[in-house]
Amino acid sequence: MRLRHRLVVWSLFAGLVVAAVATVVQPRVVPLPSQPPAVDVARLQADVKHLSVDLYPRSYDHFENIDRAAQFIRDEFARTGGTVSEQPVAVQGVTYRNIVLRFGPELGPLLVIGAHYDSHGDVQLARRNAGGVSPYTHTPGADDNASGTAGLLELARLLGRNPPRRPVELVAYTLEEPPFFRTEDMGSAWHARALKAAGREVELMLSLEMIGYFSDQPGSQHYPAPGMASLYSDRGDFILLAGRMGDFGAIRHVKAVMAGASDLPVHSINAPPLLQGIDFSDHLNYWREGYPALMITDTAFMRNPHYHRDSDTFEKLDYVRVGKVVQAVYALTHI
Repeated sequence: MRLRHRLVVWSLFAGLVVAAVATVVQPRVVPLPSQPPAVDVARLQADVKHLSVDLYPRSYDHFENIDRAAQFIRDEFARTGGTVSEQPVAVQGVTYRNIVLRFGPELGPLLVIGAHYDSHGDVQLARRNAGGVSPYTHTPGADDNASGTAGLLELARLLGRNPPRRPVELVAYTLEEPPFFRTEDMGSAWHARALKAAGREVELMLSLEMIGYFSDQPGSQHYPAPGMASLYSDRGDFILLAGRMGDFGAIRHVKAVMAGASDLPVHSINAPPLLQGIDFSDHLNYWREGYPALMITDTAFMRNPHYHRDSDTFEKLDYVRVGKVVQAVYALTHI
């Protein structure tokens, strides 16, 4: 009886472990094959370079540059043939801009896909350096988040040539970076509140947060908790879907579609906000309004050693794989 009891206990424990792994990483999702159109890899790189070099620094304290970035995005959106609008974001006496692009029918559950176009700037550090602004105080922000913005622009071009039959709203957000991060002043918080106030149904929101840095080197991928590497990979060669525990169904569906769009590995995680990084982007504000939302990311500082540093420059990104992320997101707009 004692041996039988132990076997039962171990069987139950093993079952719980299997269930926990399945809940967290969805290891058996079957890809849904599709053939998304080709992306312009050279254009992706040119857009990241323009944002991170020509419009540097595009942080909140350099209004002229962040506004030039907003205008660049608006102009590119307008060329797609979709419906372009602006959402004023009035913060501390300054009016910044969210840029919005709509495709598909006016009515119906909305798919929102967004990326923030501002970059990190440490104003206090600059002041301690006699007001001197440099890449040391204000990062070029190539991966964070010119990569997500460039991906959004290329997605807009694909949708302009192949309009979706469902309502899709692309949003380029302002003010994601500190000191506004996690506050009601984030551009995405303004957008999520406006959707809620209008009574708009949102089927899903996707945040493109750093999608450009990849590495095939062993040990290049890190994790916020011990043992997670055994569930995924120690190489930074994949794109990650991140969501809350309650977004399990959405994660499985999105993962299946993305995995079927290219050969880029797609991993996923459902976890509570207590796990570092799960809510570190604009999707957080849609959760706050009761909408389902996921983050699509290269895992930021868990992989990219240049995060919020002067070395976050455009030539370090993998634009072929950025293109595959765009194709995967495009596939989601045509299902």
